[in-house]
Parts: sequence; structure tokens; C-alpha cells
Amino acid sequence: MPEHAITVRYFAGARAAAGTASETVSAATLEELTQLLADRHGERLSLVLKAASFLVDGLTRHDRTEPLPNGGTVDILPPFAGG
Repeated sequence: MPEHAITVRYFAGARAAAGTASETVSAATLEELTQLLADRHGERLSLVLKAASFLVDGLTRHDRTEPLPNGGTVDILPPFAGG
């Protein structure tokens, strides 16, 4: 497994913006991950990522500079309307 291999799962508007339900990438932090994904998928996903919540292995992550676990899963959850 490559260093910092991360499975990214997209939900709702993030899935539509990325054009895929999931992918595997290499990133050491959420900051690095969001930049990589924005570069790969374009402005539409970039806008979603700015407002999204992130779950790392099922736990909410707010600090985008904290290291990601090798082999971990990051769920990208855009804001949901309607409560």
C-alpha cells in the first residue's frame, strides 16, 4: 500500500461534483487532500470542499493539518438542506 493511501468517499453534492462515489489517493493531511481533489476535479468540487464536513475513519475531523492515517477512509459530506 502506498504511503498515506486514503480512500475518499463522496456523498450527495460532493459525489456529483467529483463525478465518482469514491477513489483512492495519496495525501498526508486533509489540507493536502482537499488541494489534490480540487486540482483533480475542478472548481465545482473545490467549492463543495470549502463548506464540507470530513469524517476520518468515522470521526469528525476539523483540523486540516493533522496527519491522516495510512489506509484510512475520508468521507466528504457537503452541507445538507432540510435538516
